[in-house]
Amino acid sequence: MDIRFLRIDSRLIHGQITTNWIRALKINRIIVVSDSAARDELRKALMMQTVPEHIKVNVISVDKMIRLMTDERFSKFQPMVIVENVHDARRLIENGLDVKKVNIGSLSFSAGKQMVTDSIAVDPQDVDDLTWIHQQKIKLEAQKVSTDAAKDLWSILIDKKLVTA
Repeated sequence: MDIRFLRIDSRLIHGQITTNWIRALKINRIIVVSDSAARDELRKALMMQTVPEHIKVNVISVDKMIRLMTDERFSKFQPMVIVENVHDARRLIENGLDVKKVNIGSLSFSAGKQMVTDSIAVDPQDVDDLTWIHQQKIKLEAQKVSTDAAKDLWSILIDKKLVTA
């Protein structure tokens, strides 16, 4: 599978995906990789209804994606992959997902998380996973939409004193 774009976004599929990223990336398939969304039929149906008809959407678990991404039957796929959190991105990369960069659009704030940009909040586990991804020489880009300038999330984490250079 030739992954065109790996995005971490706690909202998964939403307006920025359907109106901006699909056009900018010229993709025809989105694979949402989320254990909770894969088990939720209503959530899956709602996500599938939000994208244009010519875009195929699959909502699958992390384990299923790990199995499928090396399956020759899917070698011609060139999808955008969206995960809900940093840990799931790390799991995919640890299991062979080959990407040069990870786009981080939104990580929702909740108790125990610290805002590092206006749309990205992290906790210690997120920082550990982002550090691991960075150590794999994978660029971490904070970017809501394709027309925004991508910001180096690693530099932001250094500035916030959450990691060291």
